[in-house]
Amino acid sequence: MFVENVEWQIRQQPHHAMIAIFRRKTRVAAALFLVLVVYLIVGLVPEHHDTLYGFTYVRTSYDWSKQPLKYPISEYTPLPTGSPLSLPKVQYAFTTDTSPDGVAREEVLASRRAEVKDAFMKSWTSYKNVGFGYDELMPVSGRGRDAPGFGGWGATLVDSLSTLWIMGLKDEFYEAAAAAVTIDWADTRDTSCNFFETTIRHLGGLLGAYDLSLETALLEKAIELGDMLYMAYDTPNHMPPFWLDFDDAKHGNQVAGNHDPSASVTSSSLEFTRLAQLTGNNKYYDVINRVTLVLDEWQNKTALPGMWPTFFDFKQLQLNSDSSFTLGALADSLYEYLPKTFAILGGLEPIYEKLYRGAMDTVIKNLLFRPMTPNKDDILFSGNVYVSSDTGPHLTAEAQHLGCFVGGMFGLGGKLFNIPEHLEIGEKITRGCVWAYDAMPTGIMPEIFNLFKCETLEPCEWDEAQWEDEGNAQLTKGFKNARDPRYLLRPEAVESVFLMYRMTGNAEYQEMAWRMFQAIRNATETDLAFSSIQSVRDVDTVKTDSMESFWLAETLRYLYLTFSSPDLVNLDDFVLNTEAHPLRRPR
Repeated sequence: MFVENVEWQIRQQPHHAMIAIFRRKTRVAAALFLVLVVYLIVGLVPEHHDTLYGFTYVRTSYDWSKQPLKYPISEYTPLPTGSPLSLPKVQYAFTTDTSPDGVAREEVLASRRAEVKDAFMKSWTSYKNVGFGYDELMPVSGRGRDAPGFGGWGATLVDSLSTLWIMGLKDEFYEAAAAAVTIDWADTRDTSCNFFETTIRHLGGLLGAYDLSLETALLEKAIELGDMLYMAYDTPNHMPPFWLDFDDAKHGNQVAGNHDPSASVTSSSLEFTRLAQLTGNNKYYDVINRVTLVLDEWQNKTALPGMWPTFFDFKQLQLNSDSSFTLGALADSLYEYLPKTFAILGGLEPIYEKLYRGAMDTVIKNLLFRPMTPNKDDILFSGNVYVSSDTGPHLTAEAQHLGCFVGGMFGLGGKLFNIPEHLEIGEKITRGCVWAYDAMPTGIMPEIFNLFKCETLEPCEWDEAQWEDEGNAQLTKGFKNARDPRYLLRPEAVESVFLMYRMTGNAEYQEMAWRMFQAIRNATETDLAFSSIQSVRDVDTVKTDSMESFWLAETLRYLYLTFSSPDLVNLDDFVLNTEAHPLRRPR
């Protein structure tokens, strides 16, 4: 799957590479064998005009761009034309403070960046030691594993590229990029891949790394993958399924699903739009535009007009067969990508603003709630709604760590579309997530939990009797339960804290981020790296031997950027995909 260029290693570090071989005469035969292997590997690697830091570019062994389509499209919808609009600034107008206090503050931030970077390097080094070919490191046992549906294409490798660049780890970046450009998308034991995860992690990772480094080999590898993922849209109605089945794609047998998570089949607009912009090939934009038009058609015909349900029947194009609505798991990035796609298109396609405004109006009226707390904390959360044909919408005050991205989404929408109250809502949601972090013994919020809620978004009186009757005395007042007490190294809370800092300029968010980082490090660190934990309620944490790629791609990246210069990945120059990969906004 990865062609390791041994010749490059020997050329760059001949002493380290060869001294162990020639330490004893008995190893001469082994050395001769190694030389033979080197020449065989180099000779068998397909030639390509692009090389990357001494590594050979290897094309995938199945060229999806030449695959005939069962349902060809006669005319592509082109990217919007014209110069990007002059959109409102997203990022706060920071200034440089050269006073003694400002200099001292920068020293504090530099120290914090260094500690986040150390955590990244500990994780990265341990992952690299098990081999780039694995999707993930198991941070307790030290083994490597491949995640189901990820193809065994080195998810952590590709997902981490932009972090390496952002942290200034250029040697490590080029070493990783050199391995990434040898990925063969056809070399996998899986019969299908998770279309959504492969898009956001691998395609997004390659595009983000290209937009930062301008290394054309990374774009070439992204195009290869984009052509494979494009085949997910070769269905009778051009709607994608959850799984991209390779054999079905080759034989024209794919159909969209009848009960697929809405986020999974609608969250490719950023990556495919950027690919179209970079290549000039409108086929990538055409397919995501078709999905967007379906969202537009159905936005006000669902059981909760303005929003779309958690699950879609894309096979029959019936988006009203489910009565559950959430901004959390299974639906999240559908909504996240509305303002982000508007931004990367330079405001030239107004449909994304229309969809965002309509959806958020419904969210504010139906999904947001204020928790009942003794101190009447000015915070908000997003819950889940089920619509009954008899009684209408019913809100459950259940919050998710995944839902913490909503703060940043409201902030971005508020900035781009000049809706000041959305920025205020985003701040209250972000502070709600930080409150939930602070409320747990470990200083980390649970994966899923239930709260007591006020009847409106305004402050309400604390009901001690209700708390004693329905609450849990082992939890902070305001919590009903911690239904799923795990922490999976998730980024969504620090994501919104980072975005709020960059949007408001309020240094208080940097202090929140530092507190969160310290809590996460204390609760999850292992001898090798950092691990998901079984319960945030137990200070003596039980590690579950899992470290998903988003730990390096998102959680540590957001933390590092929070303590960095605002010019590093400026929000007016980049849009971050749902895996935190920075895609450059056209000018």
